[in-house]
Formats: sequence, C-alpha cells, structure tokens
Amino acid sequence: MLDTLDAAAVRRWCAGGLAALKRHQGEIDQLNVYPVPDGDTGTNLVLTLTSAQQALAMDLDTLPESGSTAHGHALRLMAQGALLGARGNSGVILSQILRGFADEIAGLPAVRGRGLAAALESGAAAAYTAVARPVEGTVLERGRGG
Repeated sequence: MLDTLDAAAVRRWCAGGLAALKRHQGEIDQLNVYPVPDGDTGTNLVLTLTSAQQALAMDLDTLPESGSTAHGHALRLMAQGALLGARGNSGVILSQILRGFADEIAGLPAVRGRGLAAALESGAAAAYTAVARPVEGTVLERGRGG
C-alpha cells in the first residue's frame, strides 16, 4: 500500500483504470440510456482515458510547472489529455473529474487520506458544474448525494 500518491502511482492508476474500462466497455455501452440508448458510453470513456494515458506517456521527462508537484503535474497532464481527447458527454465529464481532482492536490507535497478525499470531492464538484442539469441515465446519475 502507498503512503502517499506520487507520479508513478498516477501512471499506474491511469493504466489500471483504462484496463478496467476496457474489460467492462461492452457492459457500460449497454447501460447508456440518455438522451437516447446510443450504446457508446463505455467506448467514449475508453477513448477519453486512452487520450489521458497518451498525454502522460508523451511527457514523462518534463518537469512540473512552477508550484506543482510531480504527482500534480502527472494528474494535470491526464486531465488535459482527457479533455483534448474527450468523446461524448461522458468523456467531457470524465475530463472534468480529472481536472477537479488534479487542481485539488497538485500543490500538496504529500497526498494521504484527507487530501485524497478532498480531491475526489473536488473532482465530483467539477463534473457536476460542467453539466447544467444532471439526469438519470448519464454518468452523473441522480445528482449530488443522491
């Protein structure tokens, strides 16, 4: 178990998340019902997170920008890659979750339980802010706390 989040852990987390999405892509595609059952949410999430992972892979040796930690830099790369490669509403929502998460902990020297919890809350808040009216059948489902 990690004591704190570092850039290598961010890369492993991204790869692990992408692998899990790929394993369940078909199931997620079948869940999509809003606004029409177009069956592409799993595919859109896989493509979006693939872009995030590619952004991470292309920038392994770049130093973090001023005021950011190595893990914060890696998370911001993920968020930027996800936004630039976002597919569908679910991809945009995922990119906003990653952005909110990254913004919360980019400057923390060590990310432990409370910092991680705050980053998850910030990611959720960013996602809800990006959508005017979250409805059932979307990635956001029933609204905050629902």
